[in-house]
Amino acid sequence: MNCFDPNSTPEPGKPVLLVVAVALVDVDGRVLLAQRPEGKSLAGLWEFPGGKVHEGESPEYALVRELREELGIETAGSCLAPFTFASHSYESFHLLMPLYVCRVWEGTPRPLEGQKLAWARPNDMGQYPMPPADKPLVAMLRDLL
Repeated sequence: MNCFDPNSTPEPGKPVLLVVAVALVDVDGRVLLAQRPEGKSLAGLWEFPGGKVHEGESPEYALVRELREELGIETAGSCLAPFTFASHSYESFHLLMPLYVCRVWEGTPRPLEGQKLAWARPNDMGQYPMPPADKPLVAMLRDLL
């Protein structure tokens, strides 16, 4: 296999957007996915919960905040295990997204921002249409879980 593709390296000049995501893994080894609601970019696609890292926030702090705001659950930075990251060039920005794994949280995830939620086994996650940046992460989770 030849990995050389001259079009795969993004051109400079696009702003880099730092977002953070998490694979919440339940006791049965399923991963929580959230469907982007209507009105948002990439609406209808499934993704790992998370969101933008605000200026002055660490990725872990941002993820704890996002989980509280989006799902109504509590966790701590010490419960977030850095796993891998995605780097993907979209039309108007370049996305850099660290992915954490979390197996410990308090509360039951609830869709607080109009999104749908689904618990999926890693081998079944291919049935959920995902944004281009999230797709490569699925294979890595299959190897982990």
